[in-house]
Amino acid sequence: MSTKGGRNKRVLMGFVTVVAALVIFIGISSQRRCAAEGKGSDYESIELFTDVMAIVKKSYVEEVDTKKLIYGAINGMLASLDPHSSFMPPDSYKEMKIDTKGAFGGLGIEITVKDGILTVISPIEDTPAYKAGIKSGDQILKIDDKFTKDLNINDAVKRMRGLKGSTVVLTIMRETFEKPKEFSLVRDIIQIKSVRSRMLDNGYGYVRIAQFQEKTDEELSKALSSLQEDHKKPLSGLVLDLRNDPGGLLDQAVRVADHFVEDGLIVYTKGREKDSQMQFSPREGNKEPGCPIVVLINGGSASASEIVAGALQDHKRAVIMGTQSFGKGPVQTIIPLSDDSGLRLTTALYYTPNGRSIQAKGITPDIVVERLELPKEGNKPDGLHLREKDLENHFEIGDKDGQQGSTKEVKPEEKKDKLTSLKPEDNLKNDYQVMRALDLLKGWDILKKMGNAK
Repeated sequence: MSTKGGRNKRVLMGFVTVVAALVIFIGISSQRRCAAEGKGSDYESIELFTDVMAIVKKSYVEEVDTKKLIYGAINGMLASLDPHSSFMPPDSYKEMKIDTKGAFGGLGIEITVKDGILTVISPIEDTPAYKAGIKSGDQILKIDDKFTKDLNINDAVKRMRGLKGSTVVLTIMRETFEKPKEFSLVRDIIQIKSVRSRMLDNGYGYVRIAQFQEKTDEELSKALSSLQEDHKKPLSGLVLDLRNDPGGLLDQAVRVADHFVEDGLIVYTKGREKDSQMQFSPREGNKEPGCPIVVLINGGSASASEIVAGALQDHKRAVIMGTQSFGKGPVQTIIPLSDDSGLRLTTALYYTPNGRSIQAKGITPDIVVERLELPKEGNKPDGLHLREKDLENHFEIGDKDGQQGSTKEVKPEEKKDKLTSLKPEDNLKNDYQVMRALDLLKGWDILKKMGNAK
């Protein structure tokens, strides 16, 4: 190599070594105590990385921006860990912070990657994706003219986001399709209303949580107060609908469960570092009246919604009804970096109060109830619903007692839940699962009165 080339390589190696060392410090700071030979192995790997960088910079057919290469390397590093860890360039990091506030320009789809294919976890209610008929489990093969094979989630989100009124075409493959179909969607400002509520019957309330955002706890408090004011007294029963709720903010999940759990734990996390060992308990103060509760879940219920369902199930505060949930148990920590980019890094796993891991298993309902509807195009068995355990590199965690819920786990091929999203404006009396929940609440009330009569 020429003197000039050697000097360039040394400069590049110094720059890349600083970047790589920063990433290692953030992700694996505990390695400071490693033996000298262990450190040597790390440095050898970093040297290999810088050698490849130097070769690419010198010999690639086109000139390549150094930051682009480093971003690509970091992204590949995180993508190799699990389906949820990822690198967010500055624009993606900014969008992520906007998402939690519940308003952004786009389509309204919760997505993941399965076998290198962009796949829908759940469409969000009242969004262009929901209205266009996008379903949970749909494979997004193309976004406009761009194939999504091996496209990372951040890039996919960036392509689907845009100005209100602009159009994007998604090419979708579904189990019931003979060949892919194109869906033309018009972007809109996605203003997600986290909580909706209504009375199902005299004294029996219904609350739907679509996603856990910054104001979910506040909206839930208002919804419950409104229902009780309408009834003029405490509710006789409550249906809490978490179906197709993809999750959201951990603190909001804890606060939602806090409305109904008096003491003990709501959820705890376990990870390698001390900061990843967290426990969340109810706050002191008044709780919602102790009316019976039925929580509805399905294969689109993930993360924060599973935390709430698991807490209420373990505390025997609610009957969990529906079908097996998604099983997303990893805790992602958002770590800001110096150039306004960020890391979404899996640092721990969620556990229910009784020590059950949610990861790749989900919450098993106390009463398995399928959606019974006339078959429509796009409905698919819940056994074919994408879940955490289907994702490449997912964690495998054993529970303390090997159990998930109070019933035997239902095998995927035994489930036939028809998946469609639900809006409270729809006629809930045509929703079989909601009506089963209402019947259970009424039956409990009747039995309680019969017991008092004796």
